[in-house]
Amino acid sequence: MAERSTKRQKELLEYVDAFIQEHGYGPSYREIMNAIGYKSVSTVAIHIDGLIQKGFLRKTDNSARSLEVVTTNATTAAQSKTVSPAKEKWLVDAINDRFAIYDQTPNQMTLDELYVLIGTLKILGLDGAHESTKARLAKLR
Repeated sequence: MAERSTKRQKELLEYVDAFIQEHGYGPSYREIMNAIGYKSVSTVAIHIDGLIQKGFLRKTDNSARSLEVVTTNATTAAQSKTVSPAKEKWLVDAINDRFAIYDQTPNQMTLDELYVLIGTLKILGLDGAHESTKARLAKLR
């Protein structure tokens, strides 16, 4: 991910990280507002949503203290985007379908689709699935 956090988001992220390390749970939006000097809770929410989108923070549930720091490192944040189990299953099923099609009627278009789908596993960080399907693809050559 090329997106970096803004200076204010970085300050907020560092505060949340320190708060969690000290207390063992996440700060409330109001605590963040008071500690960093924001004028409203909605400003805190905007910055937190931005950090969640960028992969630095996540909410474990909808409670007030459910913030977790995923990473304070931009490189790790880019790699930590999570894929839901349903989406992972859909992707693996799509790959298995393409393998079945290729087994019945080998053709370049289906082979190209397999390369793209298997590459997607790698990009999404689904390394186990990537390695097993890559090995399966190598047997086709």
